[in-house]
Amino acid sequence: MTTTSTTDQEIQSLTQEVMEKQAKLNELMRSRSAEPVKDFELKGEGGASVRLSEAFGEHRDLIVIHNMGRGCPYCTLWADGFIGLHPHLLNRAAFVVVSPDAPEVQKEFAESRGWPFRMLSNADSGFTEAMGYVMEKDGKKQWWPGFSTFRRKDDGTIERVAHGYFGPGDAYCGIWHLFAALDGGDGGWGPKLSY
Repeated sequence: MTTTSTTDQEIQSLTQEVMEKQAKLNELMRSRSAEPVKDFELKGEGGASVRLSEAFGEHRDLIVIHNMGRGCPYCTLWADGFIGLHPHLLNRAAFVVVSPDAPEVQKEFAESRGWPFRMLSNADSGFTEAMGYVMEKDGKKQWWPGFSTFRRKDDGTIERVAHGYFGPGDAYCGIWHLFAALDGGDGGWGPKLSY
């Protein structure tokens, strides 16, 4: 028979606390005032114009992943993580990944990774900047990864409901938490585009 140690009890207590804090965080994100969003024009496969409103398809809700593009191993890691979740996500909401890459670059990279989800190019659309995922440094644009959730109201207007940034150790990529539980933690590990 295994007895529960003081350390195990503390782990259970902290795990419960973290879960409760995450639930509170999610509630706070949803409780912010919804932000009206214009119907941005993005680029889809072959360079076709795709309005943000069209990305919803038949859904009322839309999840947009802000991705830095094919050169970022971290963004690739997060996107890879959505492969198995994709059918589950689509059962609840529309789901797209946006990046500054040109549509033909996106298509080639998505196929090489086995990504089943829709990709849209946000280059020069102003969309990602308006959502707060582009910063200026030394006169150059720096893209930042994260997500935004949107709802389409009955009158067709779009509102952003919630958003958050991606980064090592976040709640949106489980690999960090699994590595953190290894002897020595992540051991300085970082994702690569190929291994």
